[in-house]
Amino acid sequence: MPYRTVFPRDLFADLDRLQREMQQAFDLSPSIRGLTRGFPALNVGGTSKSVEIYAFAPGVDPASLEVQIEKGVLTVVGERRVDEVPEKASVHIDERFAGRFRRVVTLPDDVDANAVEAGYRDGVLHISIARKEAAKPRRITVQ
Repeated sequence: MPYRTVFPRDLFADLDRLQREMQQAFDLSPSIRGLTRGFPALNVGGTSKSVEIYAFAPGVDPASLEVQIEKGVLTVVGERRVDEVPEKASVHIDERFAGRFRRVVTLPDDVDANAVEAGYRDGVLHISIARKEAAKPRRITVQ
């Protein structure tokens, strides 16, 4: 007689899947763009020369943005104003985020906090942080 388990499936795999799904439900919040971790949405990447951060924040006044680096942590703080609704108008759906926001990104150890450039164009905040000279790759000739 072949070996049969008491449980028809792998119980531990099912529990692991359930735990991952529950964690995702707590980590993510629903929005018009699907599941996201906050406003503004961020893209963080890098090259051998710099770390590049893009914050997608349409409708934000660039004067309301504050970018700060302290102890290897980049903080982006700002505010998107509430759109004025005409008098006697009713709002049926209001899915656009308005209010104050704060996003925090931990930076790698090899960035130079004194070599930062930030610009805002077409609703996108672009922050470029240069890497320290010692961290940049260099070619070594073999003799």
